[in-house]
Amino acid sequence: MIRKLIGRVLKLKKRHGGGRVVIPLKRHGIRRNRLPAFALKTTDQLQAAGFEAFIVGGAVRDLLLGKEPKDFDVATNATPEEVHKVFRRSRIIGRRFRLVHVLFGDETVEVSTFRGSGETLTDDAGRIIRDNTWGSQEDDAKRRDFTVNALFYDPNREEIIDYHGGVEDVEKKRLTMIGAPVTRYREDPVRMLRAVRLAAKLGLSIDSDTRKPIRELASLLENVPAARLFDEMLKLLFSGQSWACLMQLRDEGLHHGFFPLLDTMLAAPQGELFLKTALENTDRRIRDDKPVSAGYVFASLLWLEVLNNWDKRKAAGEKPMLALFAAIDEVEAVQEEKLAIPRRYGTAMKEIWTLQPRFEQRSGNKPFRLLEHPRFRAGYDFLCLRASSGEVPQELADWWTKFQDVDSQKREAMLIRPEAGEGQKKRRRRRGPGRAAGEGAAQ
Repeated sequence: MIRKLIGRVLKLKKRHGGGRVVIPLKRHGIRRNRLPAFALKTTDQLQAAGFEAFIVGGAVRDLLLGKEPKDFDVATNATPEEVHKVFRRSRIIGRRFRLVHVLFGDETVEVSTFRGSGETLTDDAGRIIRDNTWGSQEDDAKRRDFTVNALFYDPNREEIIDYHGGVEDVEKKRLTMIGAPVTRYREDPVRMLRAVRLAAKLGLSIDSDTRKPIRELASLLENVPAARLFDEMLKLLFSGQSWACLMQLRDEGLHHGFFPLLDTMLAAPQGELFLKTALENTDRRIRDDKPVSAGYVFASLLWLEVLNNWDKRKAAGEKPMLALFAAIDEVEAVQEEKLAIPRRYGTAMKEIWTLQPRFEQRSGNKPFRLLEHPRFRAGYDFLCLRASSGEVPQELADWWTKFQDVDSQKREAMLIRPEAGEGQKKRRRRRGPGRAAGEGAAQ
């Protein structure tokens, strides 16, 4: 009985930061040759210069899960200045956390110095606004967000260093916060978004203590700089599991902080089908390693609200194109109160929307001019999305699919001919110089 009790206590202590545990190769199975050359060069050169250097965080987690890591980050006891001296092609970045970007051709390795457990500069809400105190590897592990992200892999020894039971949590597919969740969320509210994104993306369950405070602390996201919030939103949408992420954000009540129109759009007729189709298409392209336009994704997310506003304005007698521009401005104003979309994405988004009425014009030279528009492909893809959810006739999307693939002669034959009298302007009789009305008839 006493032996069992001691075993449980020791296991609990290890799970919650009971010291350094070395996980050998025979247990974790990650060999050095699974890492790319640029990541190995970074750790090897730092170690050759007399420093400690480890692959850290998400890369180790993903390798344990059998996934291909997108990024390989390195943690070291070298200061940013010392790292910069080791690598000629590198630059020091950041103010809140100073990091070094080491460049290898098109690849970039982010190198961070072990963070200390000393005092940090925080704002009134407890959010860390500056943290450049260096410490030991154990200090650094304690400062990381989740146990599965606090793993250090030494490529030379092929060992994983684990201070918080992260390997066990990976094996059990569990996402657990290091330390007191309320304090950690106050330090950095973006951790709430990260918890949802990682859980949905990797198929992890959020530990009950980690999940419990999220809904009541959701308002803390209002204190996060807009650029950082938008960056996290992009990571969520480009995670390859964007629909699952969005639904979990909604379940946790986090969407109000930066996507206030979500509930309205899901409640609209065919709203859920439209959004789910759009995001699943995005996920598919990401999994197939195809390019994805952020402007297109945001156009999809906000379209139903624009459409609803546009329809109301047209019903009130406003001219269609003027009504569309007014609807876009109104929806953007509501969205920008929570999360402003950068201009480079917002411009693409609005162009996709304003192209939609032009797809209905299938006579004369208008279809040919539309084909030459630089956003035609994005606009056409968006039209197909609308057709797949039943918002516009499938026949319209099929017509444009065929029109762009056939030769000029067949395109001419496909044009919709106006009915007799339709679209023809009344011709006014020109009066000659010095001729009054009715003068010709009098002669």
